[in-house]
Amino acid sequence: MLFRQIINEDLGCASYIVGDPESGVAAVIDPQWDISPYLEAAASRGMRIGHILETHTHADHVSGRGRLHQATGARMHVSPLAGAAFPHDALPDGAIVDLGQVRLEAIHLPGHRPEHTGMLVVDASRGDDPWAVLTGDSLFVGDVGRPDLAVDAEEGARDQYTSIGRLMALPDWVEVYPGHIGGSLCGSTAISAKTSSTIGYERAHSPLLRDIDAGAFTAELIARLAVKPPDLDRVVGMNNGPLITPTAPAPALEGAEFLRRAEAGGLVIDGRSSAAFAAAHVPRSLSVPTAGSGFATRAALVAGRDDQLLLVGSDEVQARDMAERLAAVGRREVIGVLAGGFSAYLDEGLPTSAIQRVRAVDLPDLLSDQPDILVVDVRDHSEYIAFHIPGSVNRPYWAFRDGPGDIPTGRSLAVICAAGKRSGLAASALAREGRGPIIHVDNGGVQTLEAMGIPMERPGN
Repeated sequence: MLFRQIINEDLGCASYIVGDPESGVAAVIDPQWDISPYLEAAASRGMRIGHILETHTHADHVSGRGRLHQATGARMHVSPLAGAAFPHDALPDGAIVDLGQVRLEAIHLPGHRPEHTGMLVVDASRGDDPWAVLTGDSLFVGDVGRPDLAVDAEEGARDQYTSIGRLMALPDWVEVYPGHIGGSLCGSTAISAKTSSTIGYERAHSPLLRDIDAGAFTAELIARLAVKPPDLDRVVGMNNGPLITPTAPAPALEGAEFLRRAEAGGLVIDGRSSAAFAAAHVPRSLSVPTAGSGFATRAALVAGRDDQLLLVGSDEVQARDMAERLAAVGRREVIGVLAGGFSAYLDEGLPTSAIQRVRAVDLPDLLSDQPDILVVDVRDHSEYIAFHIPGSVNRPYWAFRDGPGDIPTGRSLAVICAAGKRSGLAASALAREGRGPIIHVDNGGVQTLEAMGIPMERPGN
């Protein structure tokens, strides 16, 4: 059989293509915005994609269902509880999508959303028992899906408890393939970066699944909740509505025109490294490095829903990639990319700004020399209340979408997080609002200082 897991590293999304080489028919489950991996996988095995299945209406990214249907003509399947406004076959509990010797059996798993449906994978050439379950956003490796994106958190958590019980009734050998890995906002920080597991391993080693009753499960699941995915309602609406296809690419703008549009109100997002951004950038830009994962989510968390976006990369290819990643989270308002990249902008002799940058290990000496510096901790509030630098103030980086809050003006600000990525974005947001002088604490963060023996305040102790 054909079974391939496709990971979107930026969003932490996992999708699947499953098929039977004898019948030549394959199905794609939870297609991402970039559909090329599915088309390539099917073509390499001489198969056609005949079915597209959605485990649920996604809230953190835009489905590639419309693009894939347009490219293949495949039938689309989704739970009748989703209320989908696109042509589809209903996928109720127990429904079977027959691919030949391989079949997918729907298992209703509400909790993350009321319509949430997993897929049992059966290879009848070997036996009628399921060998794997595609758990979507019900069960992750080391975690379970958050319950508050469609209904009241407590109601969702109770449903999730029942659904997890249904999964735990499967045999230990059944392999678990989730809809997300570490870094996704559809679970908590407990989600592992590991891409698969088994029912038996999760039952034995996941803290939420070991001899825990419904009340304790519900309380713990709600306690884990963090910021919701950006533009949740809009993304859900896009995924439940008419099929979405790509827009025309944004124009490449020469430096002077790019700057003019920025000064006219466009929001500039710079995807280069924090070090490159600190050295020089288009004035009033936001720093959201593309390296690693989470670029699109972080950018969407801080960009206003109506902002017209202008993108800067080290070259134009990077800026185009940024546009595709943003489209995957529903941000299609890109009005231009910087032609030739930032070096071309510099060659035009256009204005730039800079931000001071220090290593985390050097912050104590800096604070000793300049005790009036205010430390702004931009980690999530749960991280801050666990331990933080005495005298620091907390404003999570994603809150800067609504402005700097009560962060004072006219005072030097050292902006810190856990590793330097969130603090770079927040530092650029504060500079954009005229706060500062700004100091971006990079190459480490609060944990680095704790490991150095710097005393920390622990409100819970």
